[in-house]
Amino acid sequence: MKYDDATWHSGGDYPAHIPAAAAATHTGMYLVWALLAGLGGRFHGDNSAHDLGALKARTITPGAYLLAACDGKFLDEDLGDEGNAFTQAYFDFETGQYLKDYQLALDQQFSSIYLIADTWKNFDTLKPILDARLAAWRKDRPAH
Repeated sequence: MKYDDATWHSGGDYPAHIPAAAAATHTGMYLVWALLAGLGGRFHGDNSAHDLGALKARTITPGAYLLAACDGKFLDEDLGDEGNAFTQAYFDFETGQYLKDYQLALDQQFSSIYLIADTWKNFDTLKPILDARLAAWRKDRPAH
């Protein structure tokens, strides 16, 4: 299953004055948070160990990671079972809360989410919100 693809955003009515790479920032922030929170799948442990190390060292930004390690695509194989279950509930652009939280946390002065910089400072602003959403989801999730 494909959750997102940077090319879905950078075509059509995408603002011409914004670099296409900016279309990866919002999803890169989420994916990197999920990976660093231990929600990643085998792909990132086996195939992207070097890139994952760069994330932990913060030598690559979240959006750049999505573009470099995932070709701009966010797939279910990027996550483990718990990560996918949470992502299906929270990340979905139609029914989930992620984009709303992203905009509330980082989009205060911008006319477009694509203007939000792909920085670790912005990641650090967003991270506590994502941590809280995951904790609440885990608390409310029925035991299986």
